[in-house]
Amino acid sequence: MGLDEDWQPQASLATLRLRASLLAQVREFFGKRHFLEVETPILAHAGAADAQLAQFALNDPVHGPLFLQTSPEYAMKRLLLAGSGSIFQITKAFRQGEVGGWHNPEFTLVEWYGLEYDHNRLIKEVCALILELVPHLTMDTQITSFREAFKDAIGVDPIADSTDALRKTAHTLIPSARALTLDDRDELLDLLMSQTVAPHFPCHHLTVVTDYPESQAALARVNTRGLADRFEVYCGALELANGFYEAATYAEYVRRFEGENKKRQERSLPFIPADERLLAALKESSLPDCAGVAMGFDRVLMLAIRASHIRETLAFAIDRA
Repeated sequence: MGLDEDWQPQASLATLRLRASLLAQVREFFGKRHFLEVETPILAHAGAADAQLAQFALNDPVHGPLFLQTSPEYAMKRLLLAGSGSIFQITKAFRQGEVGGWHNPEFTLVEWYGLEYDHNRLIKEVCALILELVPHLTMDTQITSFREAFKDAIGVDPIADSTDALRKTAHTLIPSARALTLDDRDELLDLLMSQTVAPHFPCHHLTVVTDYPESQAALARVNTRGLADRFEVYCGALELANGFYEAATYAEYVRRFEGENKKRQERSLPFIPADERLLAALKESSLPDCAGVAMGFDRVLMLAIRASHIRETLAFAIDRA
């Protein structure tokens, strides 16, 4: 299709009106809970430490290396440390190479942090918001552990089973995986989750997965059982939100940042400098007791209109941007 033919929006005008309405509902939802709406930079000196995320890196002649943000997490935590109280943000985020039915390199996140929340309280709030935005979903949300989800779907234990046993399962269940080495346990678990476990989740209600392995804690706390107080919310195989009962101390953040860059080195990925401003804030004071979550707004809108492709929710996806 030539440029003279593909200038029109991919989302219908009815969908764009619904998009605006649902964004207004999001703001009303947090207004009732007395959360402060904030705005943080999309372009910043530090990128996300997470080795799973591919980032857009830029080089500005005045300011040097900069990154388009994969989420507003670090800047929002600096606001929490400055005394903001509970906050939320609706923002654009960017992840390199993410194109497909559920992915666009530029997308909309709703991210929020509740003070004096743990992950259990936040799970209830996330599900309440999604069910308000997508009323055709049933109310019978299922909560399952990471371990239970794997056992129920494919009969393996993602915590206790050896990497070799998990690799054999992947090679058996995912034909395309037979050509992959799959030595990295976390990459292997991610592949099994997306390709074999999540597709078993029902499409008529939400499924919340909790108690992730410590190696997948990211910036979540690790509990006394050695599991991460992290959760993900799904509808069918579609991941909608990822939340943490947040780690709080300077030492813990330094350890996590160093661990992620070690993973980057092992995978021959670019080094990402630690967010020194966030670390400076954490040196002064630990993060207040809180839980935070990022929710993919475009994906929630996909559910609301029963779309099969994310471009149906966007005025202009990357192929028409």
